[in-house]
Amino acid sequence: MEQTTSSSAGDYVKAIWELSGDPRAGASTKDIAARLSVAPASVTNMLIRLQERGLVSYERYRGALLTGEGNAEALRLIRRHRLIETFLLEHLGYSWQEVHDEAEKLEHAVSDLFTERLAELLEHPVHDPHGHPIPRPDGGLPAEELFTLAESREGQSVVISRVSDDDPARLSYLGERGLIPGSRVRVREVREVDGVVMVEDTAGEAFPLGGPLARAIYVESFVGA
Repeated sequence: MEQTTSSSAGDYVKAIWELSGDPRAGASTKDIAARLSVAPASVTNMLIRLQERGLVSYERYRGALLTGEGNAEALRLIRRHRLIETFLLEHLGYSWQEVHDEAEKLEHAVSDLFTERLAELLEHPVHDPHGHPIPRPDGGLPAEELFTLAESREGQSVVISRVSDDDPARLSYLGERGLIPGSRVRVREVREVDGVVMVEDTAGEAFPLGGPLARAIYVESFVGA
């Protein structure tokens, strides 16, 4: 697979995996086009090609579903991407808002052998800098029970586990305020009228987070002193 999957085909199977969130679910042509910033007609043509190669099951007007082979290929690329992100942050001095775009450029230029040597160098991390789980070599992912900060309750103590990595400005904003994976915050207010969530860090500093931002932060309930 490594030798036969082009960078563009890899981008498509990875986008379908990320959009669906479940190998049994699919992604619409419209959503794929928006994700990759390409025309819907181009998406249709690529999906037909991917179906011919056995990577997706495609039905016009209903979108694409990854096959078992396509799902394995997506996870292989995602593992590589997230390991590269971790390496850039830990060893090359990149910030967490820079690593995603740089890894996008590099992930198609290295081999599976390089990927596994990188994993060994990094001592086999299980999460990338944004808190996303890194697939195991066999494609397995750990089970997680996360919810968005927007779904939290007033008075609840939570730990930030993951932050969506598709907006560098958002990552910069959160990083400057220490709202990164591993940070514990208390939810002071959840406003239904505008979706703003007010959180307080362990130092007592409060931050208002708008609805879109609160929905991009994934947390788990904090249990402890």
